[in-house]
Amino acid sequence: MTTDTNEQKLRRAAEEIFAQELDALRRGDDRPRPENWLMSPQAAVTYLVGGKAKDGTPISAKYVGNRRLVETAVATLATDRALLLLGLPGTAKSWVSEHLAAAVSGTSKRLIQCTAGTDENQIRYGWNYAMLLAHGPSMDALVKTPLTRAMEDGSILRLEELTRMGSDTQDTLITVLSEKTLPIPELDTSIDARRGFNVIATANNRDKGVNELSSALKRRFNVVVLPSPATLEEETGIVVKRVRETVSTLGLPPIKSPDAELLRIVTLFRELRDGRTLNGKIKLKTPSGSLSTAEAISVGVGAWAEAAHFGKGAMAPEHMAANLVGAVVKDPVQDMVALQEYLENVMRSRDGWDDLYGAIRDVI
Repeated sequence: MTTDTNEQKLRRAAEEIFAQELDALRRGDDRPRPENWLMSPQAAVTYLVGGKAKDGTPISAKYVGNRRLVETAVATLATDRALLLLGLPGTAKSWVSEHLAAAVSGTSKRLIQCTAGTDENQIRYGWNYAMLLAHGPSMDALVKTPLTRAMEDGSILRLEELTRMGSDTQDTLITVLSEKTLPIPELDTSIDARRGFNVIATANNRDKGVNELSSALKRRFNVVVLPSPATLEEETGIVVKRVRETVSTLGLPPIKSPDAELLRIVTLFRELRDGRTLNGKIKLKTPSGSLSTAEAISVGVGAWAEAAHFGKGAMAPEHMAANLVGAVVKDPVQDMVALQEYLENVMRSRDGWDDLYGAIRDVI
């Protein structure tokens, strides 16, 4: 039996990947820190948007976008209000949530993935029924959740896709967010949050299966909306950066620079997503999926893997085609019509795109 190491993990947490940057920021950080924070709010913003530590260590940008949004998010966590990161799928909500928790608390693993099947016990606490039957209710028989542990530690709790959880279960959080205490009526006691405890939730209002937040719960959150990348250049830069980081983490073999092909992927996604070509001259049918930046990154990584293992060391249209079709065609009828229209009305006549047109035609 082998011992697991960070290098053997398929995906490492933010605090593991960027441990050197976090350490450099903390060592040189002489500004006031909220209680139980591992760095000041200013250093946390630098960690997210990039810059330099006091000793000159370069800090890579984790979020490419409006710095003011990050400042608002970090400032919120220093108050008694929880933070809700809202946006369309693929706008880096989970990514920002993970890095905020890593910067503030040193761990991003106090995490609850909200689903339609999430119940109160998974949010508040459960019971060890063997101990419960043998000795009755006690703190020893209590099964703690990420929420109770974060409250005890004074750390950040992450709630992923909050609106996928049922409304009744969502409202379990109201007392915790407003009173900073979790009653345990069975023991006539409560778990009181330490300073530093707060909640970062993410949500989107486009995917199916979304449950509207109650007004009472909404009032407990400060909402920061993360927008989609404003320009083709900005989105391409994000995709190129994240594709390179992902393939490095996965240990995929190197290939020639795929930036030009990644630009084509992003262009196709943006035009189908917006329902018109970049120059606005041709209106297009929009597919049923979100065609988010995150999906463009996945297509790029998939095409890189094909090029590295089955190609000649460079990303070619045949490596992109199946990945693109899989990303666009979620509904075999509606989405195929949209893709066919795009192929014939846009791609077929666009200079330099005939090779990608032919590769996609071969797939469909």
